[in-house]
Amino acid sequence: MSAYQNETIPVREAHRLDEEKLRAYLADHMDGIGDDITLHQFAVGQSNPTYMVSTAGHDYVLRKKPPGTLLPSAHAVDREYKVITALGGSDVPVPRTYLLCEDEDVLGTAFFVMDKVEGRVLDDQFAPAFSAGERTAVYDHLMEVLAALHAVDHNAVGLGEFGRPGNYYVRQINRWTKQYIASQTVDIPAMDHLMKWLPDNVPEDDTTTLVHGDYRLGNCIVHPTQPRISAVLDWELSTLGHPLADLAYCYVACFMATGEPAELLPGLPTEDEFIQLYCARTGRVGVPDWTFYKVFQLFRLAAIVQGVYKRGLDGISSSAKAVTYGDKCRDRAVAAWAMVNG
Repeated sequence: MSAYQNETIPVREAHRLDEEKLRAYLADHMDGIGDDITLHQFAVGQSNPTYMVSTAGHDYVLRKKPPGTLLPSAHAVDREYKVITALGGSDVPVPRTYLLCEDEDVLGTAFFVMDKVEGRVLDDQFAPAFSAGERTAVYDHLMEVLAALHAVDHNAVGLGEFGRPGNYYVRQINRWTKQYIASQTVDIPAMDHLMKWLPDNVPEDDTTTLVHGDYRLGNCIVHPTQPRISAVLDWELSTLGHPLADLAYCYVACFMATGEPAELLPGLPTEDEFIQLYCARTGRVGVPDWTFYKVFQLFRLAAIVQGVYKRGLDGISSSAKAVTYGDKCRDRAVAAWAMVNG
């Protein structure tokens, strides 16, 4: 049984789809669609409802925008589809895509369909079921794939207009400040401090590459038996940006998502080793301003989980756990501000 099957649940009431309308649409736009389809929803994922669509002996994955009023630029399944499609055939492992539907008359919101890649989706970044050697290997490959992503010629693969080059952090700080304010439920002084500090401390390095935006082990499919990445998922935040944003986010999300560095299991890279794994593959000699990059990502994570929490309160989140996220924004903001103060 695949990790996907282990992670699927009956479709939540708030995310039910018209299965016959979906089957008819897929049959008109894809080959190999049978007379019946079966839908299950993936239990993981906080942002875009994701389904396993089974038909004629083949399994697909459908990703769609959630119902309800959405924040500007959020839940960008069209961007996911575009970047995954563009990366097909590159050194970055991604699923095969089939179609993007932006006609809201079909399922209520935009969606796209891609192949289901067999493998394991890990809900624990420490990979506790792995041996020490397997943890070392999977994180080594995670950094290899990240370096491959940042080496992609975005113009050559048709993503030259996928974002604006330069001023990435200025734009990102502005974006997540607005997103946080739009979903704010209580006053958090540390977030107020960060919104003032970050714009005044942006590093001079203004390199532009394709960035994932949510790159971490939990957003990858690990090979069914080997400690390597079979596919990178969840591209809705991808854009043209600064490569060290992905590196810092990956470290923060995997090893200090609560705001404090975690005690590592054997085989996991230390902070210095983590940076070196990436630098060795990209020709960088260290990462100046590393503290800024980590602080920004904690701020960004704080804004993201605040949005998840607000959607939970509004009853439109993809996860039933969203309503338990009330303290997550504050925890990350407090940790980030403490890092600034040393």
